Amino acid sequence: MKKISMLLLVALVFSCVSKKKYIALEEEKGQITSELTKTRVAKEELEAKFEKIQARVDTYNSKIASLKEDVGTLTKENNSKLNVTDNGSVISNDAKAKMRATLANVDTGKLSQAKTLKDSMNLAIAYNLEKTIQTSSLKEDDDIAVNINETVVMISISDKMLFNSGSYHVSSKANTILQKIADVINSEESLEVMVEGHTDSRSINTEKVSDNWDLSVLRATSVVRKLQNKFKVTPEKMIAAGRSSFQPLTDNKTAKSRARNRRTRIVILPNIDKFFALMASNEDI
Repeated sequence: MKKISMLLLVALVFSCVSKKKYIALEEEKGQITSELTKTRVAKEELEAKFEKIQARVDTYNSKIASLKEDVGTLTKENNSKLNVTDNGSVISNDAKAKMRATLANVDTGKLSQAKTLKDSMNLAIAYNLEKTIQTSSLKEDDDIAVNINETVVMISISDKMLFNSGSYHVSSKANTILQKIADVINSEESLEVMVEGHTDSRSINTEKVSDNWDLSVLRATSVVRKLQNKFKVTPEKMIAAGRSSFQPLTDNKTAKSRARNRRTRIVILPNIDKFFALMASNEDI
């Protein structure tokens, strides 16, 4: 009987202990479950906040990209913006940059004399013209003279290089020199050309030539036609002019001096607006 009572007592004790542990475990489980629920809710809240933050970041990045595009467009527009110089010529900021690159090659003594934008433009044009002449096969001798005055190139050719005596028809012996001159003219789109005929002071009157005015104009137009038809110089770039005998290089007292005065002068002038428009559209000068 006593043994049975002891066994019941022991069973009862173990039963109470197990129940307490069970309750404690249940409570712990409940706490863990609650913590897990809180953690999951917090995680979902954080994910929602992150999505909002990411959306704001994407919006800001889009705005930044748009602003960069706007800045690029404005910069491009500003660079292509045209400025009017003091002499009425038009030049863009892009052309200015190319002009400055050209001026970096110009003699510092000449550069120091440039006081205005017009002066700088003239220096840049003169530099390019001189470079074109120097790289051409055009050489000076007794019958041809090349002079560069600021932005104007003047090529003076004696009559005997182009015409027979008293004639206004260009002779075949002129082809070599006219080819060289055409090469210079055709090397740059912005150049314009004036061909001037000059005579000596001796009067002339024939069936086809009334006087020296007539002869000087006819010789100029003959050269212009030759440059156009044989050497492919664009006619819109050329002007034919006659000077008669009124701009002599020397007096007309001797045969030698009269020979000097009988000449054709080819004046090559840059079209400044066209020149800088071309600078703006081409990469290297």
